[in-house]
Amino acid sequence: MLKGLKMLESLNPYLWAVKLRNWAYDSGLMAQCEVSVPVISVGNLSVGGSGKSSLVRYIANVLSENLRVCILSRGYKRSTKGTLLVSEWGRLKASWQEAGDEPYMLAKLLPRVSLVVDEVRCRGADFALRELKPELIILDDGFQHRKIHRDLDLLLLRKRDFSDRVLPFGRLREPLECMERADAFVLSYVELEDFDWRHAHKPTFKMRRSGWRILRSTDHRQAENYHELSFIAFCGLGDNEQFFQTLRRLGIRLEDTLGFPDHYHYRGFRLQSGKLYITTLKDLVKLEPAENLFYLDFEVEMEGLKEFLESFIINRLQRVGSSAGRATDS
Repeated sequence: MLKGLKMLESLNPYLWAVKLRNWAYDSGLMAQCEVSVPVISVGNLSVGGSGKSSLVRYIANVLSENLRVCILSRGYKRSTKGTLLVSEWGRLKASWQEAGDEPYMLAKLLPRVSLVVDEVRCRGADFALRELKPELIILDDGFQHRKIHRDLDLLLLRKRDFSDRVLPFGRLREPLECMERADAFVLSYVELEDFDWRHAHKPTFKMRRSGWRILRSTDHRQAENYHELSFIAFCGLGDNEQFFQTLRRLGIRLEDTLGFPDHYHYRGFRLQSGKLYITTLKDLVKLEPAENLFYLDFEVEMEGLKEFLESFIINRLQRVGSSAGRATDS
């Protein structure tokens, strides 16, 4: 049985398509578009939740203190096509339906940042450079989108990735060997399941969620005595059970759980009066505030990553400066 499964996996057409595409980029047969500002890509190996939005939020918050930062995303499951400006330095320019739920959520959370969505990343980058003049671009979910050149490839890894299989036999978008393309690694959700894997030659960081807060959807103030209450938890994520597991680990009493497909639109969804509901930030942006609707938020701890990013930016800008100087001399 196991031998037969391995044989089927070795003949997996999706796997061979991935390998052929990667070979085309690695060999230079498929060219990348170059961007004139530093590009940081945040991505993962598997489908489903791995913490990409949390990491993008953290990086954008850190680097936007001193730089003009633009996030470039695909805008998955949005109602629009082509290039769309979602937010311009904190000013929202699109609805969540037009932008997609995750880009819209990030736009609302990051007042110092601009956000553009485009399924063609190079076109989106050109628009951002022309209209927004950013000093740095963060490529959201960029590990497999190799068409656009990046200066730093950050890869999120979960413990389960190391024992998983490539689609459709598992949840991996690419085989584990492809992780060698990354410049640095972030181990995610270690507060749920810690692990101490480290790459032999590349920086490895741990992303830990802490400072958990139950907030009201109406005024975003922290709920008091929530441990005495009972909630109906619901979400539409890549991994719904992880959200429910987190709530239970925090001691939240759950009357019921409702899991929906990722990027669910909640058309016709109604909150019952007399019941308390709790959901995620990603789901909250698609719902109207209500007195009985709460959401979970948290802080992210990333020991050493801020200093690593600041060092990367300094080195990248110094290289650009020296290249410009050589061009002027010639």
